[in-house]
Amino acid sequence: MELSSLETLSPLDGRYRSQLTNMANTFSEFALIQHRVQIECQWLIFLIRSSLLPELNNTENLENLLEKISDSFSLSDAQIIKNFEKTTQHDLKAVEYFIKQKLQEAGLSHYQEFVHFGCTSEDINNLAYALMLQEGAGFLLQALSLLNTRLQGLASQYAKQPMISRTHGQIATPTTLGKEIANYYFRLSRQIRQLQLQEYLGKFGGAVGNFNAHSIAYPEIDWPKIAEGFVTSLGLTYNPMTTQIEPHDFIAEMAHTLSRINTILIDFDRDIWGYISLGYFSQKLVDGEVGSSTMPHKINPIQFENSEGNLGLSNALLIHMAEKLPISRFQRDLSDSTVLRNLGVAFGHAYLAYLATEKGLQKIQANPEVLLKDLENSPSVLTEAIQTVMRKYQIEGAYEQLKALSRGKEKEITLKSLRELIKSLNIPGQAKKELLELTPETYLGFAKELAQRR
Repeated sequence: MELSSLETLSPLDGRYRSQLTNMANTFSEFALIQHRVQIECQWLIFLIRSSLLPELNNTENLENLLEKISDSFSLSDAQIIKNFEKTTQHDLKAVEYFIKQKLQEAGLSHYQEFVHFGCTSEDINNLAYALMLQEGAGFLLQALSLLNTRLQGLASQYAKQPMISRTHGQIATPTTLGKEIANYYFRLSRQIRQLQLQEYLGKFGGAVGNFNAHSIAYPEIDWPKIAEGFVTSLGLTYNPMTTQIEPHDFIAEMAHTLSRINTILIDFDRDIWGYISLGYFSQKLVDGEVGSSTMPHKINPIQFENSEGNLGLSNALLIHMAEKLPISRFQRDLSDSTVLRNLGVAFGHAYLAYLATEKGLQKIQANPEVLLKDLENSPSVLTEAIQTVMRKYQIEGAYEQLKALSRGKEKEITLKSLRELIKSLNIPGQAKKELLELTPETYLGFAKELAQRR
């Protein structure tokens, strides 16, 4: 039964489906079945081309048929497999029976027992999921690259735009808007590199990873070497030491990397949300868009809020996956199965978030006049500079003097009163001159240069 997008249980398949076509194509039930079929076919083709099994000589017709089954796999084929599963109550055995049926229909039934030869279900499943994760990570990296390029551009654009900092929510030493964005660009870049370096592991060692069945049937063959050749031919990294399952450590590694990326972006979304509320950024008007159902003036920062929510959902799943998937009772239990089927959900929420943040960044622009006003209203931040110069010239109790003057009295301090203090200091004339010329908007250290660092 086909469902309308209005009838789905998950908003990923409903409200947000149009943005997640690539993820759906990668992680759907159809995609999983298709990968299983392709791996089963490619394994038998690999055995044929290895010329190690005399029973598989002169099998050009079989190889051609397997290629066709793999390359032309369709929704109707997937439905046939689902029908088999109603009887088998085993999803992988249903795939095996489907391929065997295709061989029977082509008059090649004498080869059918080499379908799924030496394999346990997890040999097929772990490779299917590894390939799906590899493809899904590619889409995430595309979205992250676009987002991080946007951050890099904004960091450069606003590298010289002074702004007041806030530590513990209180005004603090000035920075530049570009430097604060550059912080996130740098953090995100590190994690993106780690995601790019992610290995995707695969096992292919049979029931408990020891090639027991293989070696009893063909003891003369170096099956670990054959398995390594097959796994690497798929573009994956071979894991030689496993039980029945590939232990999913690499999935945990990947989940942790993605959760760090998501956490960085939650931090960023909240900061940008805060800067919008302070008026440091305004949002561009979009014709026809409504901010509030009752307050016509509002332009809500919905992209950043939507992103934050989706990042949290993604992290909840990723963290559970990282903690759960590497654990399996003895040589295998099935508690990982339903968790693995939700990989696409974790990826989908992350992908939506990355798109939302990037879209939100397209709609904001800095308000220099608001930023300048906050700086002008915060002369007390210069007390750090003054007491540090006093320390340089060994004026005793420099910090304490400025603390007594300023702590809890920010509203009473003016540039004029600070300059009167500076004039009274027993420091060299040039140092005094530099302090007298200092303002909150010029007290920026290397912020401008750091913001443009790559």
